Amino acid sequence: MSQEQKTVFEAIWETREEEIYPNLFGDKCRGTFVLTADVFTKVFGQASFDPRWLHYGVIEFEPTADRNSWIYVTSGTSNPWEAEPSDYALSDYSGYGTELVLEVPQQNQWAIITLQRLLAFNILLVHGKYGAVQPLDYGSWVPLRGPIDFQDSSLTYVVLAKPEHYSPSFKLLSGQVDFLHAVGITSTERDYAQAHSSEALIDRLKSTEAFPATDATREAVRLISP
Repeated sequence: MSQEQKTVFEAIWETREEEIYPNLFGDKCRGTFVLTADVFTKVFGQASFDPRWLHYGVIEFEPTADRNSWIYVTSGTSNPWEAEPSDYALSDYSGYGTELVLEVPQQNQWAIITLQRLLAFNILLVHGKYGAVQPLDYGSWVPLRGPIDFQDSSLTYVVLAKPEHYSPSFKLLSGQVDFLHAVGITSTERDYAQAHSSEALIDRLKSTEAFPATDATREAVRLISP
């Protein structure tokens, strides 16, 4: 990385974490929870990984006067690691072009771990570790291989949606970034999304207040086929 690239890169990182995120989500609470080697080697069974991935992480934001929920948002995948500053274009996407968000009613550790794993999974998708499977995007649903809270929640999947209650995207010097808002869902809700569409499911979740915040204690939404 050239000195010019490093200087601009650091400025982009600072802009995202110290200006854009606080303006959207409020003051940070406990800082950034970076990915560890274990999430790649033990959780996802990878023999090796790019050490730069360990700079990516999850930031926790406490409730504000306008929002009574906790927000967890990833930071790092919008970094323009491979691009030179001379190639930056606001009309392009920066890095992977996305960051992930999970919103919950109360502060908790499972939200951090779940979002870290979603983040790591998306990194592996982007780098072709799962063959032709595409990176996460609006409408994607992801199996968690267990309860979202690692206890007894009936939510065992997440579905990704375009947020409506905060800006769905932001701009960096290196390009645009879209937020993918994750919400926990049950296996029956996943089946509904598979049969009809993720958008149809999200509409049902909105109507029952199961979106945008994920309440790990909720029961499955009663679904009626359109």
